[in-house]
Amino acid sequence: MLIMWLQLAPGQTAISSPYLRSLFYLAISGQDHGSEIGWKVVQFKRSWARYLPEKLLKTMLRYHDRLYGTVVIKEPVIPALIETAAVQRLRGVLQHGITGLIGITKPTTRFEHSLGTMILVKRMGASLEEQIAALLHDVSHTVFSHVVDYVYHNHNNQSFHDEHKVRYIAKTDLPEVLARFGFDWHDILDETRFTMLEQPAPALCGDRVDYFLRDSLDLGLATKKEVDWMLSHLRVYQDRFVVDDLDVACWLGDTYIEADKASWANFREVGIYELTARVIRWALRQGVLDETDLWGQDRVVWQKLQAADDPDLRIMLATITPDTQFVWDEQMPDFRVSTKIRTIDPDVILADNCAPLSNYDPAFAQRRSKYLNDKTGMWPMKVLSG
Repeated sequence: MLIMWLQLAPGQTAISSPYLRSLFYLAISGQDHGSEIGWKVVQFKRSWARYLPEKLLKTMLRYHDRLYGTVVIKEPVIPALIETAAVQRLRGVLQHGITGLIGITKPTTRFEHSLGTMILVKRMGASLEEQIAALLHDVSHTVFSHVVDYVYHNHNNQSFHDEHKVRYIAKTDLPEVLARFGFDWHDILDETRFTMLEQPAPALCGDRVDYFLRDSLDLGLATKKEVDWMLSHLRVYQDRFVVDDLDVACWLGDTYIEADKASWANFREVGIYELTARVIRWALRQGVLDETDLWGQDRVVWQKLQAADDPDLRIMLATITPDTQFVWDEQMPDFRVSTKIRTIDPDVILADNCAPLSNYDPAFAQRRSKYLNDKTGMWPMKVLSG
């Protein structure tokens, strides 16, 4: 929920003082989780913030997140970016894509994850630039999220949104908004500068921690108490995320594998992704969809596919349901597919020593290695329609 400290009279949409009116982005009509947020935008110069009373800055804007609780957002660039069409689009892009849309997984949005990642790096002391980078890190995700990686046969890397980020953002309203506040959008996209936000796998980073914790709650793999416990042991060491407790590190490593089994590299979900990718490839070839549709919203594109007058497309769409199952069939598979296998090996700092969990715990290293070996490769899948 977004809460303004400044009270407005019923029907009032701006502060009466011309001076204050020139300074603020006002958040009007904050509602509960998942609802639309209306923003009233008024011109703001970032350099003027030093003239505002400290009390007012500290109470300007609050956002409530289900993982991290309520956070105060002082910098007006953040609500300005949230108001952009590019970020608002993420309200209609689900973390799990098609499986979230048809009810196999929870319908957590990229918008929720993006704000959550921003809050996480903020609470760990990240710079404003890194907070902005966190807010925008998934802005170029296409409809159905990682399904697009199956469309273009990039399922092992799942990097389509990163590869097209510059091209996509250049056409959005983000560069203009960032420039208004004194930021160069090219600098924000250089994620090598933001080491709390992103790290190569299998290290911890803000992005990885946030989606893991949200999905672990949604999948029933973690409780809110366990999430709070883990976050209480999260630290920053040499500008990157580590934990300071071996039990927490083991819980992270093992539960992350369970989340991969349950969802990210789940046999049925991968099968549904591949079927959906085939539908999208067909729709693109037949002109039912064009590339601009890929940067729309899940439900809009799904309805467009459902409405198409294409008998072959309808047959394919009929297989994409919660009732569809898949079996491993080496002899007569309908298709063979691989996917990205996700694990973490969190760094642990004990006294003056910082090293990956696998260095401290050989048993975890063996479990992780076995999981990667068992899951890697092409999966022969036969479709059993519901």
